[in-house]
Amino acid sequence: VRWCGRSRRELIPALLPDCYYNGTGVTQNYTEAVKWFNLAAVQGNADAKCWLGVCYANGNGVPQNFAEAVKWLSIATAQGSSKAMYNLGMCYHHGQGVRQDFTEAVKLYRAAAEQGNAEAQCNLASCYMHGQGVSQNIAEAVRLFRLAAEQGNAVALHNLGFCYHNGFGVSQNNAEAAKWYRLAAEKGYIDAQFNLGRCYLEGTGVNRDLSEALKWFRLAAEKGDAEAADYVRRLQQAGVR
Repeated sequence: VRWCGRSRRELIPALLPDCYYNGTGVTQNYTEAVKWFNLAAVQGNADAKCWLGVCYANGNGVPQNFAEAVKWLSIATAQGSSKAMYNLGMCYHHGQGVRQDFTEAVKLYRAAAEQGNAEAQCNLASCYMHGQGVSQNIAEAVRLFRLAAEQGNAVALHNLGFCYHNGFGVSQNNAEAAKWYRLAAEKGYIDAQFNLGRCYLEGTGVNRDLSEALKWFRLAAEKGDAEAADYVRRLQQAGVR
């Protein structure tokens, strides 16, 4: 664990709260993580304030409290934390702890996206795709999905594939769709696993391969996708292994 030592008041393990939150090198313990996030937040650490907001939003280590989440995320946003901007945008998007306001959500997503936050880029793209809080602009949605996908964001990888599959904002291209679906599927994204399974089942953008289709449907089914489980059952009944 790396220690920060710029002053006596800052002798807090810089990575320790994250370690407890994610269970990295220690047993995962949200209550312990919140304790250290609080200590770092008192010292003015914007990331710690953001994580406190996330803990309150998810009920990790503290009782779920969206109003408290918004308080901490707002403070961290004012300090310029792109992660806090993204999460506060989510609160406005879904009306959690604040009145639902798509325009405010877009404003926060945009601020975070301009700092390179991939999750914010992906959510801003979805707002452009559906015309939520902003005029619908499919081309802008694709541009933002691509920026997030280039950073490895699984949702953006899948959504970019979906755009190619359906010709939304780009020329329809099944091979390109399958490529992006695969990248998202390999990261464990359930919708991409299902859609890649469909590509192999139907020979869309790839050579038809029922065994490969079964593999991806099975992975999606293991995560609880009922439609994928039905495909697994039918393929196995047909003798596919």
